[in-house]
Amino acid sequence: MKLHIVARGRIGRGPEADLIERYAKRLTWPFAITELPDKGGKAPPPATGQRVIALDETGDQISSAELAAVLSTWRDGGVREARFLIGAADGLTAEERSSADKLICFGRVTWPHLMVRAMLAEQLYRATSIIAGHPYHREG
Repeated sequence: MKLHIVARGRIGRGPEADLIERYAKRLTWPFAITELPDKGGKAPPPATGQRVIALDETGDQISSAELAAVLSTWRDGGVREARFLIGAADGLTAEERSSADKLICFGRVTWPHLMVRAMLAEQLYRATSIIAGHPYHREG
């Protein structure tokens, strides 16, 4: 299953981009990032068999193991792409939120949207490591 981050804003070069690249290289699942302008622009057309997770402050706070379980269930159910939506500084549009199969958040604090990309890349690596039984994730 392909993991695809669709994010508003250009990240350019910097520490956040370095972190994303670091975790992207570790992923063994197909992975892509699509950057959209802060406003406007169109996301790539939906893929057949796609599910969408939107990162939004109104979303559920889930654990890394719960994210891994969602991805594992989708993959085993034949989902071809898990798409993750990240908004710009003003968040996602109502349409983007309503298009999602699941809304999640990284806690109740506000994170810079560029940092959220890096944290999501790490969580995707962590989730796929959990699914593979790799010792990267430690509980307890």
